[in-house]
Amino acid sequence: LDDSFQKTDESPLSVAFDHLLRTQYQLFQSQIDAVQKEQNEYRKYIDQWVHQMKTPLSVIELTAQHLDEPEASSIREETDRMKTGLNTVLYMARLKTIEQDFHIKPVVLTNIVQEVNKENKRVYIRNQVYPKLEAEKENITVETDEKWLFFILTQLIQNAVKYSAGKSNRIILSVYEGEKEAILEVKDFGIGIPDTDRKRIFDPFFTGENGRKYRESTGMGLYIVKETLQHLAHQIEMESEVGKGTTFRIIFSETQNLTTL
Repeated sequence: LDDSFQKTDESPLSVAFDHLLRTQYQLFQSQIDAVQKEQNEYRKYIDQWVHQMKTPLSVIELTAQHLDEPEASSIREETDRMKTGLNTVLYMARLKTIEQDFHIKPVVLTNIVQEVNKENKRVYIRNQVYPKLEAEKENITVETDEKWLFFILTQLIQNAVKYSAGKSNRIILSVYEGEKEAILEVKDFGIGIPDTDRKRIFDPFFTGENGRKYRESTGMGLYIVKETLQHLAHQIEMESEVGKGTTFRIIFSETQNLTTL
């Protein structure tokens, strides 16, 4: 747009035309600035609101410890769902400024899998679906953002558990090396994804046939996963067969990002 400021000639018509272009540009720029300011304020508000909501959730959980079963377990189940929803909102709001939020450092894949498993212990027990970690090597390390990878892996694991409950009691989390890449794999033996839905599972707000059967499905989890991995320059693959399960693979394909200690 700055090219529109180049003067044509000194004729009255050209001078008037140049003035019109500059006025329109200034108006356009002021509108952009106003929208950006509004978006920044909205993201700031969402960030603060999510953190404020986590405090009463923690109080509710502490209160539930003094209740008898099954009431205590029911309350913890609902607070876990609320935490998952709040985190999804928070990370969705941060997508617009995601590159500013990155902190790239070496991450041991088996360590982060174990941390996510620990965080989701109640989810496993409640759904009677349990993880098995299979690591080709214990020290496969990649350059990535630990916080965002934690969120991504949590989304994949919670989906695997949700769509396995009642059909299978296990999921397999694998860490291994390819030719010039590290791979983190989440495999379940649940209901699988219908053929008609597979091309759209990463679309925003798409819930698909399976999602409509589960009231907590928002259709945003896999969208955030895909967008984040693209910004991190990682890849994701999916294989699924109805009635047999689904496998997601995160591929850390940058050669310089792969380190075996």
